[in-house]
Amino acid sequence: MKTTAHTILITGGTSGLGLGLAQRFQKAGNKVIVAGRRSELLDEIERDNAGTEAYPAIEGLQLDVADPASIVAAFTAVTTSHPELDVVVTMAGIMEPEDLHTADFLATSERIVATNLLGTLRTVAAFTEFLQQKPDAAIMTVSSGLAFVPLAVTPTYNATKAAVHSFTESLRLQLDGTSVEVLELIPPAVATSLMGQDQDTSGGPMPVDEYLDEVMSILTDRPDEKHVMVERVKFLRNAEVEGRYDDVLQMLAGRGH
Repeated sequence: MKTTAHTILITGGTSGLGLGLAQRFQKAGNKVIVAGRRSELLDEIERDNAGTEAYPAIEGLQLDVADPASIVAAFTAVTTSHPELDVVVTMAGIMEPEDLHTADFLATSERIVATNLLGTLRTVAAFTEFLQQKPDAAIMTVSSGLAFVPLAVTPTYNATKAAVHSFTESLRLQLDGTSVEVLELIPPAVATSLMGQDQDTSGGPMPVDEYLDEVMSILTDRPDEKHVMVERVKFLRNAEVEGRYDDVLQMLAGRGH
């Protein structure tokens, strides 16, 4: 995927990695639309990310990916205002702990599935046919290193990200031969507000700017890359093939070293 001269929609682009990636894409010379639920936050982002002669302003779009009607409305709005749209990044996601000892976890689990998995599927469903009409288009999904080795305290999050990974593999195969490139962004733990990782002083989560620098470097230097993985996430991504899966699983659960 080339990193300039696109019109890019990023769902979940109002904070954390989504907003950071939006700003990097903007500075690279792309038109970027960030989508999220809170209109006041979208207004603030538009004010703080005005355009220059070198790059256009970031625009906001109201969208709740857990609501199918909202996805349809957002599709209509953005393809009407920006018919040149040619890249969609499905960044929207939530991560919450769950205790599986009782049935009380189910409401949390359903909320995570609705956002992380169904939100991704519905977004892809809404935009795929439209993007196939563009000569140089891309869909970027977002999974996680935890798709490959789960963190015991976040079981449904892990499961949704594993499903996103598998779905993306199939999507890429099915869209082979079309104009739509399919990429998967696979982050490690990054110091965002997700699960309070920005408050972690252990040095474990990767600094946001460091992560985004490496991602943009991968996209720029290796434009044919399908799995966008920084070096730090390969510890999880390659654990099974390298025979480390059980040890890493126990380490993440706090039962090993």
